[in-house]
Amino acid sequence: MSHPIISVRNLHKWYSGVHALKGVSLDIYPNETVGLIGDNGAGKSTLINILSGVQLASEGEIHLDGKPVRIRSPRDAMDLGIETIYQYNSMVPTMSIARNMFIGREPLKFRLFGLGVMDHKQMAAESTDAIAGAGLHLRSPDALVGELSGGQRQGVAIARAMHFKSRVMILDEPTNHLAVKETKKVIDFVRSLKDLNITGIFISHNIHHVFECCDRIVAMARGEVVLDKRAEDTSMDEILDVL
Repeated sequence: MSHPIISVRNLHKWYSGVHALKGVSLDIYPNETVGLIGDNGAGKSTLINILSGVQLASEGEIHLDGKPVRIRSPRDAMDLGIETIYQYNSMVPTMSIARNMFIGREPLKFRLFGLGVMDHKQMAAESTDAIAGAGLHLRSPDALVGELSGGQRQGVAIARAMHFKSRVMILDEPTNHLAVKETKKVIDFVRSLKDLNITGIFISHNIHHVFECCDRIVAMARGEVVLDKRAEDTSMDEILDVL
Protein backbone atom coordinates (compact mmCIF):
# COMPACT_ATOMS: atom_id res chain seq x y z
CA MET A 1 0.00 0.00 0.00
CA SER A 2 1.22 3.53 -0.76
CA HIS A 3 2.13 5.99 1.96
CA PRO A 4 -0.74 8.07 3.43
CA ILE A 5 -1.35 11.48 1.93
CA ILE A 6 -2.81 12.62 5.27
CA SER A 7 -2.14 11.14 8.70
CA VAL A 8 -3.67 12.42 11.91
CA ARG A 9 -2.24 11.20 15.17
CA ASN A 10 -3.81 11.39 18.61
CA LEU A 11 -6.02 14.39 17.84
CA HIS A 12 -7.90 15.85 20.79
CA LYS A 13 -10.30 18.76 20.88
CA TRP A 14 -11.96 20.32 23.90
CA TYR A 15 -14.76 22.89 23.85
CA SER A 16 -15.24 24.47 27.29
CA GLY A 17 -14.78 21.15 29.04
CA VAL A 18 -16.51 19.05 26.34
CA HIS A 19 -14.11 16.44 24.95
CA ALA A 20 -15.20 16.45 21.27
CA LEU A 21 -12.26 14.46 19.84
CA LYS A 22 -10.60 11.77 21.95
CA GLY A 23 -7.26 10.74 20.53
CA VAL A 24 -8.32 10.24 16.92
CA SER A 25 -5.72 8.65 14.64
CA LEU A 26 -6.47 8.07 10.96
CA ASP A 27 -4.63 7.56 7.67
CA ILE A 28 -6.01 8.73 4.32
CA TYR A 29 -4.34 7.24 1.24
CA PRO A 30 -3.86 8.79 -2.22
CA ASN A 31 -6.72 8.40 -4.71
CA GLU A 32 -9.09 6.71 -2.32
CA THR A 33 -12.46 7.99 -1.16
CA VAL A 34 -13.12 7.59 2.54
CA GLY A 35 -16.68 7.73 3.83
CA LEU A 36 -16.88 9.35 7.27
CA ILE A 37 -20.09 8.47 9.03
CA GLY A 38 -21.59 9.00 12.49
CA ASP A 39 -24.43 10.62 14.37
CA ASN A 40 -24.54 14.28 15.38
CA GLY A 41 -21.92 14.90 18.04
CA ALA A 42 -19.77 11.97 16.90
CA GLY A 43 -16.82 14.25 16.10
CA LYS A 44 -17.00 14.22 12.28
CA SER A 45 -17.44 17.96 11.88
CA THR A 46 -14.74 18.72 14.43
CA LEU A 47 -12.28 16.48 12.60
CA ILE A 48 -12.92 18.01 9.17
CA ASN A 49 -12.89 21.53 10.63
CA ILE A 50 -9.38 20.84 11.92
CA LEU A 51 -8.25 19.43 8.56
CA SER A 52 -9.76 22.41 6.73
CA GLY A 53 -8.22 25.00 9.05
CA VAL A 54 -11.46 26.26 10.56
CA GLN A 55 -10.40 25.09 14.04
CA LEU A 56 -7.15 24.12 15.72
CA ALA A 57 -6.70 20.82 17.52
CA SER A 58 -6.09 20.99 21.26
CA GLU A 59 -3.52 18.20 20.96
CA GLY A 60 -2.15 15.90 18.29
CA GLU A 61 -0.39 16.05 14.94
CA ILE A 62 -1.30 16.25 11.25
CA HIS A 63 1.11 14.96 8.60
CA LEU A 64 0.88 15.58 4.86
CA ASP A 65 3.01 13.25 2.74
CA GLY A 66 4.77 12.17 5.92
CA LYS A 67 5.75 15.70 6.95
CA PRO A 68 4.19 17.52 9.94
CA VAL A 69 2.00 20.48 8.99
CA ARG A 70 0.23 23.17 10.98
CA ILE A 71 -3.12 24.14 9.44
CA ARG A 72 -4.02 27.44 11.08
CA SER A 73 -6.58 28.72 8.58
CA PRO A 74 -8.62 27.69 5.52
CA ARG A 75 -5.99 29.51 3.44
CA ASP A 76 -3.32 27.19 4.86
CA ALA A 77 -5.46 24.19 3.95
CA MET A 78 -6.02 25.41 0.38
CA ASP A 79 -2.31 26.14 -0.03
CA LEU A 80 -1.65 22.51 0.99
CA GLY A 81 -4.16 21.28 -1.61
CA ILE A 82 -7.03 20.54 0.81
CA GLU A 83 -10.38 21.91 -0.39
CA THR A 84 -13.56 21.65 1.66
CA ILE A 85 -17.05 21.74 0.17
CA TYR A 86 -19.53 22.43 2.93
CA GLN A 87 -23.19 21.52 2.98
CA TYR A 88 -23.88 25.22 3.53
CA ASN A 89 -21.88 28.38 2.74
CA SER A 90 -19.74 26.85 -0.02
CA MET A 91 -21.03 29.53 -2.35
CA VAL A 92 -22.02 33.20 -2.09
CA PRO A 93 -25.50 33.34 -3.68
CA THR A 94 -25.35 37.05 -4.58
CA MET A 95 -22.12 36.59 -6.57
CA SER A 96 -21.67 35.13 -10.05
CA ILE A 97 -20.46 31.61 -10.79
CA ALA A 98 -17.13 33.03 -12.00
CA ARG A 99 -16.61 35.11 -8.84
CA ASN A 100 -17.46 32.10 -6.67
CA MET A 101 -15.02 29.95 -8.61
CA PHE A 102 -12.17 32.34 -7.78
CA ILE A 103 -13.23 33.73 -4.41
CA GLY A 104 -10.09 34.42 -2.40
CA ARG A 105 -7.93 33.56 -5.42
CA GLU A 106 -8.95 36.22 -7.93
CA PRO A 107 -6.51 36.82 -10.82
CA LEU A 108 -5.50 40.48 -11.16
CA LYS A 109 -4.73 42.56 -14.24
CA PHE A 110 -2.17 44.45 -12.18
CA ARG A 111 -1.30 45.18 -8.56
CA LEU A 112 -0.22 48.49 -7.02
CA PHE A 113 0.46 49.14 -3.33
CA GLY A 114 -1.32 45.94 -2.36
CA LEU A 115 -4.41 46.72 -4.43
CA GLY A 116 -5.36 45.45 -7.86
CA VAL A 117 -8.03 45.17 -10.53
CA MET A 118 -9.63 41.75 -10.99
CA ASP A 119 -9.34 40.11 -14.39
CA HIS A 120 -13.01 39.31 -15.01
CA LYS A 121 -12.34 38.07 -18.54
CA GLN A 122 -9.84 35.47 -17.31
CA MET A 123 -12.20 34.38 -14.52
CA ALA A 124 -15.09 33.95 -16.98
CA ALA A 125 -12.99 31.94 -19.46
CA GLU A 126 -11.41 29.66 -16.87
CA SER A 127 -14.65 29.08 -14.96
CA THR A 128 -16.42 28.14 -18.21
CA ASP A 129 -13.73 25.53 -18.93
CA ALA A 130 -13.78 24.23 -15.35
CA ILE A 131 -17.56 23.87 -15.29
CA ALA A 132 -17.54 22.03 -18.63
CA GLY A 133 -14.75 19.78 -17.37
CA ALA A 134 -16.91 18.82 -14.40
CA GLY A 135 -19.75 17.83 -16.73
CA LEU A 136 -22.01 20.74 -15.82
CA HIS A 137 -24.15 22.53 -18.38
CA LEU A 138 -24.74 26.06 -17.10
CA ARG A 139 -25.78 28.93 -19.33
CA SER A 140 -23.23 31.55 -18.32
CA PRO A 141 -20.37 32.13 -15.84
CA ASP A 142 -22.05 35.47 -15.08
CA ALA A 143 -25.20 33.81 -13.72
CA LEU A 144 -25.77 34.33 -9.99
CA VAL A 145 -25.15 31.28 -7.84
CA GLY A 146 -28.42 32.05 -6.04
CA GLU A 147 -30.25 31.10 -9.25
CA LEU A 148 -28.76 27.59 -9.28
CA SER A 149 -30.23 24.44 -7.81
CA GLY A 150 -28.59 22.80 -4.81
CA GLY A 151 -26.98 20.14 -6.98
CA GLN A 152 -25.64 22.73 -9.42
CA ARG A 153 -24.08 24.69 -6.55
CA GLN A 154 -22.33 21.57 -5.33
CA GLY A 155 -21.17 20.96 -8.89
CA VAL A 156 -19.66 24.44 -9.11
CA ALA A 157 -17.88 23.92 -5.78
CA ILE A 158 -16.46 20.62 -7.04
CA ALA A 159 -15.44 22.23 -10.34
CA ARG A 160 -13.60 24.91 -8.33
CA ALA A 161 -11.66 22.30 -6.37
CA MET A 162 -10.80 20.45 -9.57
CA HIS A 163 -9.69 23.64 -11.32
CA PHE A 164 -7.27 24.54 -8.55
CA LYS A 165 -5.83 21.02 -8.61
CA SER A 166 -6.80 20.18 -5.04
CA ARG A 167 -5.15 16.98 -3.83
CA VAL A 168 -7.73 16.27 -1.13
CA MET A 169 -11.41 17.13 -1.40
CA ILE A 170 -13.53 17.09 1.75
CA LEU A 171 -17.26 16.96 1.04
CA ASP A 172 -19.46 17.73 4.03
CA GLU A 173 -22.95 16.24 3.60
CA PRO A 174 -23.02 17.20 -0.13
CA THR A 175 -26.24 15.24 -0.83
CA ASN A 176 -28.32 16.75 1.98
CA HIS A 177 -31.62 18.26 0.79
CA LEU A 178 -30.95 17.39 -2.87
CA ALA A 179 -33.47 15.85 -5.26
CA VAL A 180 -32.88 12.29 -6.45
CA LYS A 181 -31.36 13.31 -9.81
CA GLU A 182 -29.07 15.88 -8.18
CA THR A 183 -28.01 13.36 -5.54
CA LYS A 184 -27.02 10.91 -8.26
CA LYS A 185 -24.99 13.63 -9.99
CA VAL A 186 -23.04 14.38 -6.80
CA ILE A 187 -22.48 10.66 -6.12
CA ASP A 188 -21.12 10.33 -9.67
CA PHE A 189 -18.79 13.30 -9.02
CA VAL A 190 -17.45 11.61 -5.90
CA ARG A 191 -16.92 8.34 -7.75
CA SER A 192 -14.90 10.15 -10.42
CA LEU A 193 -12.44 11.73 -7.99
CA LYS A 194 -9.89 8.94 -8.16
CA ASP A 195 -9.80 9.23 -11.97
CA LEU A 196 -8.74 12.84 -11.40
CA ASN A 197 -6.06 11.85 -8.87
CA ILE A 198 -8.03 13.50 -6.08
CA THR A 199 -8.38 11.90 -2.65
CA GLY A 200 -11.89 12.25 -1.22
CA ILE A 201 -13.32 12.43 2.28
CA PHE A 202 -17.10 12.11 2.04
CA ILE A 203 -19.03 12.99 5.22
CA SER A 204 -22.61 11.77 5.36
CA HIS A 205 -25.39 10.55 7.60
CA ASN A 206 -26.66 8.43 4.71
CA ILE A 207 -25.04 4.98 4.84
CA HIS A 208 -26.46 4.06 1.43
CA HIS A 209 -24.71 7.02 -0.23
CA VAL A 210 -21.43 6.13 1.49
CA PHE A 211 -21.53 2.56 0.21
CA GLU A 212 -22.33 3.82 -3.30
CA CYS A 213 -19.20 5.90 -3.73
CA CYS A 214 -16.58 5.15 -1.07
CA ASP A 215 -13.67 2.71 -1.00
CA ARG A 216 -13.31 2.75 2.77
CA ILE A 217 -15.67 3.55 5.60
CA VAL A 218 -14.71 5.16 8.89
CA ALA A 219 -17.37 5.37 11.59
CA MET A 220 -17.11 7.76 14.51
CA ALA A 221 -19.00 7.81 17.80
CA ARG A 222 -18.52 9.91 20.93
CA GLY A 223 -15.37 11.53 19.56
CA GLU A 224 -13.60 8.30 18.63
CA VAL A 225 -13.06 6.14 15.55
CA VAL A 226 -15.06 2.98 16.21
CA LEU A 227 -14.75 1.29 12.79
CA ASP A 228 -12.30 1.60 9.88
CA LYS A 229 -12.78 -0.96 7.10
CA ARG A 230 -12.84 -1.33 3.34
CA ALA A 231 -16.39 -0.96 2.08
CA GLU A 232 -16.43 -4.52 0.74
CA ASP A 233 -15.34 -5.87 4.13
CA THR A 234 -18.15 -4.39 6.19
CA SER A 235 -21.94 -4.00 6.09
CA MET A 236 -24.62 -1.54 7.05
CA ASP A 237 -25.58 -3.74 10.00
CA GLU A 238 -22.02 -3.78 11.33
CA ILE A 239 -21.77 0.00 11.07
CA LEU A 240 -25.12 0.56 12.77
CA ASP A 241 -24.05 -1.76 15.59
CA VAL A 242 -21.03 0.40 16.49
CA LEU A 243 -22.70 3.83 16.23
